[in-house]
Amino acid sequence: MVFWVFGYGSLVWNPGFDYDEKSIGFIKDYRRVFDLACIDHRGTPENPARTCTLEQKEGAICWGAAYCVRGGPEKEKKVMQYLERRECEYDQKTLVNFFKEGDSLHPALTDVIVFTSTPDKVNNKYYLGPAPLDDMARQIATAYGPCGNNRDYLFLLEKAMYDIGQEDDLVIELANEVRKVLGVGNALPKDKKLVGPAQLPHPPHVPIPTLQLHHPLPEPIAMDT
Repeated sequence: MVFWVFGYGSLVWNPGFDYDEKSIGFIKDYRRVFDLACIDHRGTPENPARTCTLEQKEGAICWGAAYCVRGGPEKEKKVMQYLERRECEYDQKTLVNFFKEGDSLHPALTDVIVFTSTPDKVNNKYYLGPAPLDDMARQIATAYGPCGNNRDYLFLLEKAMYDIGQEDDLVIELANEVRKVLGVGNALPKDKKLVGPAQLPHPPHVPIPTLQLHHPLPEPIAMDT
């Protein structure tokens, strides 16, 4: 068995597992949104972080990285177990077609696994839903957990998308709104280095209001989502 998994959040810059091949490309009819709570990596149950998930939207595309895992059942099982624990806030695995730049009609890969979440606050305790940009920015600017600050997650995603040449308008807009909250200004022009996590001050801790999946979740690990 060989499987491919598509990353659109921290998997883009930090897969955290041994893979055999990496490919940059996009999936169709999904867009990246910051509607999912993270309570064990970049946030806590009392002060959840906002991390990205996918929202279905006809005609949209979402760029990211696809990783191939091959090498026998034991290796593949180990990687999948790692991913299921790391992505424990995502309650679904969806199979999608994966496209590469230059050919949006014929998928380069089929049946690629992507971790998604049910957009239902009743059946998915991690689903926060949409919020005004300034509210999301304040939450992201102040939330932190075992893996670090929520803002670092956003800025690292912004840089990762810049590095692969596929910047995301929502990521940029939200990152610049977070910079306003932190008082550090907008990102630099494209020919300059982006403002990264190490260059930003630690914000004061401001409590965010606390937000059950319908089935038990695997035990989380302190790894980025």
